[in-house]
Order: sequence, then C-alpha cells, then structure tokens
Amino acid sequence: MADEKGLNFIEEIVERDLKSGKYQQIITRFPPEPNGYLHLGHAKSICLNFGLANDYNGKTNLRFDDTNPVTEETEYVDNIKSDVRWLGFDWANELYASDYFDQLYEFAVKLISKGLAYVDDSTSEEIALQKGTPTKPGTDNEFRSRSVEENLKLFEEMKEGKYQDGAKVLRAKVDMKHVNMLMRDPLIYRIKHAHHHRTGDKWCIYPMYDFAHGQSDAIEGVTHSICTLEFVPHRELYDWFIQKLEIFPSKQYEFARLNMTYTMMSKRKLLQLVNEKHVNGWDDPRMPTISAMRRRGFTPESIRDFCERIGVAKRDNLIDFGLLEFCVRDHLNKVALRRMMVLDPIKVVVTNYESDKEELLPSENNPEDDAAGSRDLPFCKELYIERDDFMENPPKKYFRLFPGGMVRLKSAYIIQCDEVIKNASGEVVELRCTYFPESKSGSDSSGLKVKGVIHWVSAKHAIPAEVRLYDRLFNTEDLGAIDDDFTNHLNPESLKVQHAYAEPELVNAETKDRFQFMRIGYFCLDLDSTKDKLVFNRTTTLRDMWSKEQKKD
Repeated sequence: MADEKGLNFIEEIVERDLKSGKYQQIITRFPPEPNGYLHLGHAKSICLNFGLANDYNGKTNLRFDDTNPVTEETEYVDNIKSDVRWLGFDWANELYASDYFDQLYEFAVKLISKGLAYVDDSTSEEIALQKGTPTKPGTDNEFRSRSVEENLKLFEEMKEGKYQDGAKVLRAKVDMKHVNMLMRDPLIYRIKHAHHHRTGDKWCIYPMYDFAHGQSDAIEGVTHSICTLEFVPHRELYDWFIQKLEIFPSKQYEFARLNMTYTMMSKRKLLQLVNEKHVNGWDDPRMPTISAMRRRGFTPESIRDFCERIGVAKRDNLIDFGLLEFCVRDHLNKVALRRMMVLDPIKVVVTNYESDKEELLPSENNPEDDAAGSRDLPFCKELYIERDDFMENPPKKYFRLFPGGMVRLKSAYIIQCDEVIKNASGEVVELRCTYFPESKSGSDSSGLKVKGVIHWVSAKHAIPAEVRLYDRLFNTEDLGAIDDDFTNHLNPESLKVQHAYAEPELVNAETKDRFQFMRIGYFCLDLDSTKDKLVFNRTTTLRDMWSKEQKKD
C-alpha cells in the first residue's frame, strides 16, 4: 500500500481495483524501445511502474518494444537493463515484443478472418491523403473491399517475403470517417526486409507499435498499462484491438511526461546531439540520460527522490531543473566524503614553518556522519590556496586572506599574510605568511579570533588533477517553446576544464565514490580517470548559482 502522504490518481485507481476484487495482483510493465539510452523522463516512468508494483505487492515486467529492427541494437538493451538496476529496481520477467511475433501474426490473421483487417497496396502518401484531416473525413479505397480469402493469401505472401518494402501494408478495418484519425484504418503490419537483433531473418513483416503494444500487454496479463499523455488518442484503438480479439482486457492509463527547464527530452534530438558531436556520446555528463547522470555523480537515491517530489499529474507542466539539483545536493550532503581541491592555485609560503618539517593533521570525512571517520592531511612550509581566497584590496566584511589579514586554514592553523609577491606583469604569484603554532585546529589556545576558513593543499604532496565543471547544456529555459533549431540554444559554457591540485587522499578515489570538494561543489571520479591522471566531474555546485545569475540578467 502507498503511504499516507496522499495518493496520486493512478494509486487511487490501483487501490480501487484491488479493493473491488477486479484484480488479485497488479502487473505493470516498463516497455522501452531499444533505440537509444534512457533519460530522466524514463526514470520517472520506471519509478512509477516499479514503485506501484513494490507498494502493492505486484510485479513489473521489463519488456523491450523491439518491433523496428532498423533502429535497435543490443548495446541499448544492455544499457537499459543496467540503468533500471542502478535506479534500484528489478523486474519480474525480461520480455521482448519479438517474443510474441508468432502470436501477433496469428492475432492479425484472426482480424482478417473476422473481416476486420485488409491488405492495402497504396503508397504511404496515398494512405495519408485518404485519411483526410481532423475536419475532413477519410475515404475508402479499392483495397478495403478485398475478400477475407484474398487478404489471408496476400498477408501470408507478405510474410513469405514475396513483396518489397512498402509494397503492401496490413490495415485494421475500423472507420475511415472516425473523429479520431488514429481510428481511420490504422496500419498494423508493414514489410521491412531487415535483420532483427533477436529473430535474425525469420521475419520480413513487423507489427506497428499500436498493434504490438496492447496485445503484448494482454498476453502478459498487464493490469495497468501506464503511458504518457501523448497516448491518450491511442487508447481507443488499444481498447478496440483487445475487444475484437477477445483477449485479456488490459487497461491503459496516461500521466504527464517529464518536461524540465533547460533540458531536451526528445530521444531523437538527443541522438542528433550525439551524431553531430555536440556532446561526447550518450553518457556525456551534460546529457539528461540516466547513464550521463550516473557518470556525472548523481545518485539513484536523488533521482528517486526527484521523481517522488514531482509526483504524477494528468496535465503537462514544466519542472525546474533546480529541483533535481536540490535533490542531489540534499543526498550528497549526507553521504559525500569531504576533500580539498584547489582549482586556481596561488602559492603560500609559511615563512616561520621549518623547511624540512611535515605533519599530519586530522580532518573529518563528513561532518554529517560520525561513522565516516577522518583522514590525515599533510601540512608543510609551502601550500596552495584558491586565488579567489585572496584580495589585495578587499571590501568591508571580506573574511578571507588579504595583506595584514588572518584566516584559518581548514583543519590546520591560523595564518596571517605578511607579504605579496608579484611577477613582472603585476600578477600575484606568491603570498608569504606567518602561522600561529598555538592555533592548531582541535587544540587552539592562541586566543585569536578569525571569521574566515579556507581550504588548502600541501604543495609538496598535492596531486595534479583535471576537473570538469559541467553546467546546463542549454541556455533556454523552455525548449518546448522555441521555433528555431534547438542546437542554436546550446550553452557554450556548459563545460569548462581546469587543472587543479588535489589532496593526496584522492589518489584512492573510485568511480563509485562521491565527494564534496570543500567550498566548491560535489564531484565524482570520471571514467576517463587513470592512475596517472585523475579526472573529476562536477555533479553540482554547493548552491544554486544558476538562478542567481539569471536574476542578474
């Protein structure tokens, strides 16, 4: 049972069906096409379908809609399975629409035998014209009156490979004057001489989605077939097929798809971004695919939380990308290991620290989790701090380092800036500072009071690293409202690469680890990282910097 926070409309339907005894157990399905990588919109559907089954002791099938052999690849199948499992779900059965090709063929024969389907020799252009328009009824053609015997013979010849692609199609005989244009004798089979990733060359005719979808649901006994709102007009045809074939009466329900600010959710357009090299593959961390989010450092917990927060609605709306970032910040704040990384270094020489002296200073791994323990940071005479943490002429209420000013180094000592060293062009290249031995973190007896705390790394022990600072892929908030080429709205600042210095503990980082680089943001190790070259991806900033920048504009 769902918890008491309030039921969404689909949960209300499920509870009503179970209480009335209509079903003893609910069965849902997640039916992706294996023609691309799953994105956040699919994550919403996964959480809904698998979540319903979990909440109501039902089950969910993972069924691949592999009815179009031209666009399907085994790579996509494997990736989809990996994504579903990563999100924290598992399926009752792994199924394929192609499992039912023989049965779907027999269903088509049954429709022909009942005088409810016919073979049409018209071209696709002719069929489109014959269908009419939303305000103009369609017209019957000469092939609609073919006899059952002739249609059975022609359909079998289609199956045997006698005809070329596009020469004939099988259409349902519904009503060419129907107000719903999808009911105007829809195509249910087409000829396609193409190798299928599972059935090989056994078939040269393939069912259309509208025919395979509902019948696959019925074969599996799916009780609640959950689709997005664009399938509302298809529901009438879904029900028509089930009724005429006299099979299990699966029911289709529709909910609003995920639309998100600054985000493209069209699989076709995402494929275009990949093919045109606007991004570096489906798992480029700027993409909204689940693989990309995983590589960028998002956690399954944060994505499930996001899907829970946005809910299940009957009307389309636009979700703020900032909500997704809030969810990942909220989770990473609890689980991310704190580490120090200096992105834009300036050298600090601690003049009163002995040249050959080194010490290890303990620093907590996560202040939100006592069980996370601590690690030791090496401290020596030469350090790196962020260039942004020093100002030669600071404004009032500036609490970081400046000439004559003091600041605490996180988990270390208080230092005071005594001298600023510049190069020939006037750029600050070095700060000479004094440290106060009695100010050691955890045992400070100096009596000094400072308001600023900054991060740092030991210059001697620091590890070079590449840091990839990712931001939104698009500059435009509502990509659904644009009229021009969507690639015109790509954000040229969506990726910045910086060479940084990391504390030595990060040499042990693994791709499964999540980090908060103190005062910078949340990061993870990238797949490109090697032992000799560490590469980190920024998952998100510590705060919502994007909204602040937009308000400035």
